[in-house]
Amino acid sequence: MISHPPQLAGHLLVQSLIAQGVTHAFGVPGESFLAVLDGFYQYRDQIKFVVNRQEGGAAFMAEAVGKLTRRPGVCFVTRGPGATNASIGVHTAFQDSTPLVLFVGDVASNARDREAFQELNYLSFFGPSTQGMAKRVERIDDPTRIPEYIARAFATAMNGRPGPVVLVLPQDMLMQTVTPHAMAGTTLQALPKVLAVEGQIGLQPLSQLREKLLKAKQPMVIAGGSGWSPQAAHDLQRFAENWCLPVGNAFRFQDTFDNHHPLYAGDVGIGLNPKLAQRIKDSDLILAIGCRLGEITSGGYTLIESPRPRQTLLHIHASAEELNRVFQADLAIQASVASAAASLKELSAPASFKWARWSAACHADYLVNLQSSAIKDLPADTAQGVVNMPAIIATLQQHLPPDAVLTNGAGNFASWLHRFYRYHGLVKGFKTQLAPTNGAMGYGVPAGIAAALTTGRLVFTLTGDGDFLMNGQELATAAQHGAKTIILLLNNGMFGTIRMHQEREFPQRMSGTPLRNPDFSALAQAYGYAGVRISRTEQFEPELVAALAREQGTLIELMLEPEAITTRGSLNAITEEAMARTLDRR
Repeated sequence: MISHPPQLAGHLLVQSLIAQGVTHAFGVPGESFLAVLDGFYQYRDQIKFVVNRQEGGAAFMAEAVGKLTRRPGVCFVTRGPGATNASIGVHTAFQDSTPLVLFVGDVASNARDREAFQELNYLSFFGPSTQGMAKRVERIDDPTRIPEYIARAFATAMNGRPGPVVLVLPQDMLMQTVTPHAMAGTTLQALPKVLAVEGQIGLQPLSQLREKLLKAKQPMVIAGGSGWSPQAAHDLQRFAENWCLPVGNAFRFQDTFDNHHPLYAGDVGIGLNPKLAQRIKDSDLILAIGCRLGEITSGGYTLIESPRPRQTLLHIHASAEELNRVFQADLAIQASVASAAASLKELSAPASFKWARWSAACHADYLVNLQSSAIKDLPADTAQGVVNMPAIIATLQQHLPPDAVLTNGAGNFASWLHRFYRYHGLVKGFKTQLAPTNGAMGYGVPAGIAAALTTGRLVFTLTGDGDFLMNGQELATAAQHGAKTIILLLNNGMFGTIRMHQEREFPQRMSGTPLRNPDFSALAQAYGYAGVRISRTEQFEPELVAALAREQGTLIELMLEPEAITTRGSLNAITEEAMARTLDRR
């Protein structure tokens, strides 16, 4: 009999991750997976365990890696409180369709189902269902099946509509010693790297798509979702050029199509250009590629009506379960974005297009929307003097390299970036935007740190005062592991998005939204970042230049007037409009 050296199950698990191409795992250590931590030590030359300060930050980092690589990001947390803290990252991965595998160290098998210390029913908590948080939740009870479970988790996370998978690891299982015997047929080695299955478009659906396109007069492409590679983005651009089609990017997938391209129509997200909104309503055909057409992208299901859109809807998505689930499409095609874009690139186009002027007008609307003169009702000092946010974003555009990764969390502060920054797009070889489509606050800081650690590229994070304090502790992670990010923190002393909605619904009745903040620049310095505070537009450029040259990370705190609440109007204007409505109702 031929035998192999025995090993801990936790070591076999780490070997299996290495076989799947994992180079970084994120998490907060727990006594429930000590054998895995020892495995990370054993194989420290091949994989790095990045220790975080809170499980939510760790899960966000893993989700960011999933977005960047199109392969599952990996996160390790302990049972109960650790798993529930990490759930925000799982929910983000679910709604953003990002591949992710969350490993949860669990109670020992002999204590299960007794409400043991920190015990939780993970199947109930994480789903799975289209209303839940995970595509699959499994528990590994047999250590000899670890390679099988990990390979399946990676395949599940990547295939169809990508998303999160949760694997539960009993503490005693990980501590078991496995002694494989080749004669017994149990080699107990990591399985080969799993690749995503690329669903292809058949000739008949492709022909039907072409026929419907030719009948259109005012078509619009909306591209987004996960799974886009530089090659897929290049193929999409060729298709748009061949057919002279205007392309809008779905909410927070602004790097799917190059924002500098003459066929770019703008981002279909929060703070949508009113002219683009009207264009979508006026279009007679929408070709949606890769995106779900969720609530934000569909304008609350008004730009594209559910269940039956006014426009002819051609919907291409990797998941059969997603097609016709919310919108009844005139043509629903199950295909990955990579294979779909490759097929569309080869689709024969007519010699001329009756929508050529329409496409040019869509791009012209986008260019007008970039002008700060389109901002109305802001106080003069805010719009043109003390803090001119369009000018701040223009400075970023001037100094950041084309491959810079820009990250943000959730809040009105992000709208300045969404409206005025022109993403270079995947077509130029790099993913440049990391942002949560589920609107999770606290995403930008940890996502930026993960991008810095795994890509080595320049990372710029835009955050707000409320957003930053959700996961600001991860600056300690950045300092510990040598990650450099540049953070611009817009401090307006409130939860701005909620205050805006509050003024719209209950004007002049402020409740729950004011914030008393710390000295953010001093806080950053305490973590090991450089920290500065500025209050005028002209102070930003020299601080940005200094941050770019600095070896350590930098946080620039920018004091922003509360009146500059959105890119389209002031807080006072929102209040006055709401008061006028109240008087009219009386």
